[in-house]
Amino acid sequence: MDKTQDINVRSMVPLVSPRDLRKSLPATELASETVVQGRHRVQRILRREDPALLAAVGPCSIHDEVSAIEYAMRLTDLAQRVGDRLMLVMRVYFEKPRTTVGWKGLINDPALDGTFDIEGGLRKAREILLRINEMGMPCASEILDPITPQYTADLITWASLGARTTESQTHRQMASGLSMPIGFKNGTDGNLQTAVDAIEAARHAHAFLGIDSAGQTCIVNTGGNPFGHMILRGGRSGPNYDAASVALATAALQKRDLEPNIMVDCSHANSEKDYRKQPQVWQAATRQRIEGNANIIGLMLESNLNEGNQPLTDDVAHLKYGVSITDSCIGWEQTAELIVQTHEALGGVKRQTVSA
Repeated sequence: MDKTQDINVRSMVPLVSPRDLRKSLPATELASETVVQGRHRVQRILRREDPALLAAVGPCSIHDEVSAIEYAMRLTDLAQRVGDRLMLVMRVYFEKPRTTVGWKGLINDPALDGTFDIEGGLRKAREILLRINEMGMPCASEILDPITPQYTADLITWASLGARTTESQTHRQMASGLSMPIGFKNGTDGNLQTAVDAIEAARHAHAFLGIDSAGQTCIVNTGGNPFGHMILRGGRSGPNYDAASVALATAALQKRDLEPNIMVDCSHANSEKDYRKQPQVWQAATRQRIEGNANIIGLMLESNLNEGNQPLTDDVAHLKYGVSITDSCIGWEQTAELIVQTHEALGGVKRQTVSA
């Protein structure tokens, strides 16, 4: 009799359960306090109870623990200086969506060599999140695989869904059960409705297939996530961070009786895929906020210790320190300068208004 199951599967490797991984790398009291306080502040920002501007800043992706920790130390010091007007959360992204093929992130391939030690990647990701949270720096991350939150989500303050996954029913359902506020990007074509639909869907209760902390397949019943918001990242039609585009996004959210909370992604199509244009996107968006548009509640910035990016080659020992191996980033000096300038400018913010 011909085989009809797993024809294209080469092997299946048992994976440590979320409970056992968390037991071996438990969240410390200090790390948990960072997460809880961070989530509460993001929620206050989204409810307009805290006037601070949320800023998710950091590498496009994490591939090297040493440089990630150095970046976190610098950002923590900066956050302490500007925390009265900006809430900084560090981008600690371990999963990278691919249009076709390529390195899928630290969790999928932590050795950067195609060995795909996913269990080792989950362990390394949790170790990095623990260290950064213990500094007092809240972590932000994109949730790509629906299984991984059971392993890492207790250490994430703010999360996002990318332009490709925002339209996915699986990811919208997952978002409805996540414990942190979550941003939904508009579609790669620039369509805002994709994000609007996702925010509304994630606010509702769902039942779907997933795993529990023991790794057992189960039916997950959620109560809905009330802290979804839109991330403008531009699209094939061009950037969408200008005042007219923000007004369109505001109207689209209000039409569905959703809070018009909007975050501007300074990278991707908004920077026309040129990392050197990120500062002008940041400045244009913050200018709108400074002029009184409270609907812009946050910004995203791809930043690393050193600017640009580099290809991932077979000889990983020769990778340049602090340089992205995925999307290009601006360097630390320019990042710090932008944040400090914005902190100073926010001191003269006009009376906050809500755009119609």
